Amino acid sequence: MDITFQLDPDVVIGLDTVNRVGTLCSEFGRVLIVTEQVLYENRSIERLTSILEDAGSEAIIFDEIPAQATADVAEAAAILAQGARCSAIIGFGGLKVQSIARITAMIAKTKTNVFDLLDGVNPKEEYIPYIAIPTTGRDPFLFSRVFIAVDPRDRSVKLVKSPGGLCIAAIVDGSLSESLSDKFASTTAFDGFCVAVEAYCSTKASFFSDALLEQAIILYIQMMDSYVDNKATDITGGATNAGLLSAMGCAISSPGIGTALAFALNARFPVAKSWCSTILLPYVLERLVSARPEKLAKIATLMGEPTMGAPVGESANMAVDSIRRRIGILKVPARLKEYNLSLDRLVPTAEAARNLEFVAFSPWTVSADDAYDLLKQAF
Repeated sequence: MDITFQLDPDVVIGLDTVNRVGTLCSEFGRVLIVTEQVLYENRSIERLTSILEDAGSEAIIFDEIPAQATADVAEAAAILAQGARCSAIIGFGGLKVQSIARITAMIAKTKTNVFDLLDGVNPKEEYIPYIAIPTTGRDPFLFSRVFIAVDPRDRSVKLVKSPGGLCIAAIVDGSLSESLSDKFASTTAFDGFCVAVEAYCSTKASFFSDALLEQAIILYIQMMDSYVDNKATDITGGATNAGLLSAMGCAISSPGIGTALAFALNARFPVAKSWCSTILLPYVLERLVSARPEKLAKIATLMGEPTMGAPVGESANMAVDSIRRRIGILKVPARLKEYNLSLDRLVPTAEAARNLEFVAFSPWTVSADDAYDLLKQAF
C-alpha cells in the first residue's frame, strides 16, 4: 500500500529542550500560554515564561482549565489571545490542554466557533501558529491533523480536524513529565501500550508504522516490567521515547476502539484515561487475537513469552495472559464498576466512541453494540 507521511511541526526532542522555545518564538512578540494550574507546583510555568521573556517575547497566561474541561474553554482563551494581540499559542500541559490550545489557535483569528468545529465544519486556513509542549508522552494525535475534543453539550468526544501548518513546532522534553505515584504511573504504560498495539494491528498499518510501533511496544513493556520488578530504569526517558514513537506510528496508522472508549469514558466521567485504558486493554487484546493473531503472536514474543514452536493462536493468547498477569501483580483496578459507574449510563459513551472516524480502521467491523459489549466485559 502507498504511505503518505508528513510531520507538520519541527520536532525538538531531548531533556531540557524546552530551553529552545525562546528561539522558536523569537519572531512572535506576544505569546499566549494555554496551561494547567498543577504546573505551578513544580515551577514549570515560571520556567517557561522566563525563557520566553529572556528571548524578548511577552508571555500571557491562560490557566483556567478545570479538571473536566470541555472544548468551549477555548473560547475564553481565544478572547484573551485576541485582546492581547497574541501572535502564537503555546499548549503547555497534558492531553486536554493540548486539545484546548489547538482549538484556541484555530478560532482566535476567525468567526468560526467551537461548536462549528465540533459539528464537522472544516477549519479556516487563517489561524494563530500553535506550538505543542506536552507534559505527557501519551498523545496519539500529536503529529496528526485530527485530535479529540469534548463536546460541552453532552460530554461526548468528537474528532476535530485541524488545518495543515497549524502546529509549527513540538517540543518533547522528558524533564517536563508529570510526577505521578507508582500505581498511577504504571497505568500510563498500559495506556500507551494499548494505543501502540491498536495502531500496530490497524488496517492502516504499514511496514513503516510497524517499525515505529514495535519499538514503542518494547519500551512500554520495559516500563511495565520496571514497575513489576521494581527495577531501577529511566522510566521518564522510556515513556518520552515510547510516546514519541507511538505518536509517529499513529500519524501513519490509526488507534482503535479501545483508545476511543478510554477517551470517551474520561470525557463523560471523572476517571483518568490511563485507568480506563488499563481496564479495557485485556478485552481489546482478546478481540485482536481473532482479528490479528499473527501480530498478537509477535507482541507475545516481544513480551518475552515462550512462543518458539507454538501455534500462532496459542502464541497470540500468551500476549493476553501476559498483560493480565502484569495488571494483577501491580494491583491496579481491573473493573469499571470500581469507579461507581452505572452500566446503563455507558450506552452513550459506547456510541460516541464508535462514531470517532478512526475506529473504522479497526481490524474488525466495530458496531455501537460491539463497543458497548467491550464496556460490559470491562464493567
